[in-house]
Amino acid sequence: MFLILVLVYVIRTSLNYILVTEQAYPESVVPSSVFDFNYIVQVILGELYVISFVTSIKFIAEWFIEKKKNENLAKLQLSTELKFLRTQIQPHFFFNTLNNLYALTLQKSDNAPKLVIKLSEMMQYVLYDIDGSRTDLLNEINHINNYIDIERLRFNDRVEVDIDISGDIEDVYVPPLLLLSFIENCFKHGMRGNDKLKINMSFEVLNSGYLEFVLINTFNPIILQDAKSGIGNDNAKRRLNLMFSNNFVLESKIEEDKYKLFLKIPIR
Repeated sequence: MFLILVLVYVIRTSLNYILVTEQAYPESVVPSSVFDFNYIVQVILGELYVISFVTSIKFIAEWFIEKKKNENLAKLQLSTELKFLRTQIQPHFFFNTLNNLYALTLQKSDNAPKLVIKLSEMMQYVLYDIDGSRTDLLNEINHINNYIDIERLRFNDRVEVDIDISGDIEDVYVPPLLLLSFIENCFKHGMRGNDKLKINMSFEVLNSGYLEFVLINTFNPIILQDAKSGIGNDNAKRRLNLMFSNNFVLESKIEEDKYKLFLKIPIR
């Protein structure tokens, strides 16, 4: 560093002497030379200011560039993991639906063609209509209704579903297929050991910019104790953590013969 300052001093002084003035320290009223102490200190301090300023700009620029790279990398990792989680959901969902279709064909049910049409609509939604990390809430609710209709075709009058929607749901976007995983669990566990499954679900859009989703279904407590948990809930929790960090609420509890789930997520 010292040698650099000496070199800068010699170059600056030489250029100043050749191109500007032969007086080394023009601000002084007393003639001075290039070896004048005040002049040397002035040049060194001046160059230190310049070097420090330029170095600071360089470090700040590099810091911003590196920060942007890290942010882009984090977004890419998040997007990749979310896509991976969605690929887990779709085969799982279609596998269950095809099982339903298989059961109807074994029974030679007239509902089998209806199920094929509903399945086609759902595949259209999953494979083509979803193109990002969010989807329109109205489309998602329609997708949920299609799934419930499929289950109704399978179980007939053993399924009773009530849906309540409140608030302004226009231009509301939610993670695709997120809510469906909870509803799938209603049928997966609620129908086991029960003659009838009752489901109550509600969607409420709050003025604070959140969506509250409440799901209540009947179940057999004895059967549920032996039930194995699938990837649905774990997958949903992982997606919620990735998308909303700590800005969401997911709670569930059991009261007598009812399973209750509460979800609150930001929508804006």
